[in-house]
Amino acid sequence: MLKTVLSYAHELIEKTVAPGETLIDATCGNGQDTLFLSKLTGETGQVWAFDIQEKAIERARELMTANDVHHVSFVHDSHANLAAYLPHDEQIGGAVFNLGYLPRSDKSVVTKGDSTVAAIRNMLPLLKPKGLIVLVVYHGHPGGKQEKQAVLDYLNSLDQQKFHVLSYGFINQKNDPPFLLAIEKR
Repeated sequence: MLKTVLSYAHELIEKTVAPGETLIDATCGNGQDTLFLSKLTGETGQVWAFDIQEKAIERARELMTANDVHHVSFVHDSHANLAAYLPHDEQIGGAVFNLGYLPRSDKSVVTKGDSTVAAIRNMLPLLKPKGLIVLVVYHGHPGGKQEKQAVLDYLNSLDQQKFHVLSYGFINQKNDPPFLLAIEKR
């Protein structure tokens, strides 16, 4: 059976993360990925959850409280600025992005290509060998096609001797189906 884009993203990241590592939820949204990552890293690890919307931080924080999770640091800022928050010698076990807009919220507030590319660029030197950055790309909204293209252009430029880049998605679905991009550090 073929997996959905989101379930395959979770499967990929789950295979590379070890308890105690530092993980990043670059777009914490409602907190589902934050919670997933917190279970992977365990209480000995750390999850950094970024979002530009206070409502997203509030929703994700409520979900962590309801699940008795205490090893998440929330940052109300763009994922592009993650280097300002992480310790400079911190190694990242993996990261998750859900590009687009916050469900059940203002659909005019969306992720953008320049900030997403900056976030990826800032993460790559911190990523452990065999670590993964996974991006679920929702692109059916205004600005979504431009972000998709900016991210694809950047990932296509990565040195294949240093990174593997995977694309996974369903090509016969209507209405701009989301797809997955995964970057593995060699």
